[in-house]
Amino acid sequence: MGGLRDAVRQELVARQLDEQIAQHFAVGRRLRILDVGMGQGTQALRLARAGHQVTGLESDPAMLVAARTALDEEPAGIRERVRLLQGDGRDTGVHFLPGAFDVVLCHGVLMYVEEPDALLAGLARMLAPGGLLSLLVRNADALAMRPGLAGRWDTALAAFDSPVYENRLGLTVRADRLATLTASLAGIGAPLHAWYGVRVFTDQAADGAEPPSGEEFERLLLAEERAGRTDPYRQVAALMHLCGVRG
Repeated sequence: MGGLRDAVRQELVARQLDEQIAQHFAVGRRLRILDVGMGQGTQALRLARAGHQVTGLESDPAMLVAARTALDEEPAGIRERVRLLQGDGRDTGVHFLPGAFDVVLCHGVLMYVEEPDALLAGLARMLAPGGLLSLLVRNADALAMRPGLAGRWDTALAAFDSPVYENRLGLTVRADRLATLTASLAGIGAPLHAWYGVRVFTDQAADGAEPPSGEEFERLLLAEERAGRTDPYRQVAALMHLCGVRG
């Protein structure tokens, strides 16, 4: 965590999420936010610093420890706005009442869920009317890009026919297609409002690559941001950020 690919992902998703929040909620409103599968808490802490009340749900004990460690370093006022819980995103109904949140984040989780429809329906139930659902998923329609550009032809050919792939951690996971998720969001009452591509240009960066500093990194982000909202570039992004709105 913290290399070039992750830095680009976190910064782009933050900008896109802020854009959607600004469109859907009054300026200065303190939102109730649920971050499902929050990992080390990057987005949760950022939103708490912005004044929102944030609940983080994480099933991995090691990630939960990392998030708690990061939270302990924050000022008291920010710590008071964050609640961290261990739990699975498929069990949100056990922990929370329906309609308890204005915004629900589920970033980098669906690839580990074989059948995501039940999870998505549960997340939608957590949203108040007009609430925002933010999903970050692997783009199945561009799954052949990374192996193809690396010259791994057998893997690239297989990616055309299956959404299952091996990620950089060596785990067998799955990707999602825009059309399928669009239909799923409509079916759970949180139809797609906007979507972005994430990591159009930098997905091929080596595992050890660090982000450049200063103006060079900002130019990189501007190029990625522009590509992530422009067809046809966003269609071949490694990740998709989809935002649905609860009716």
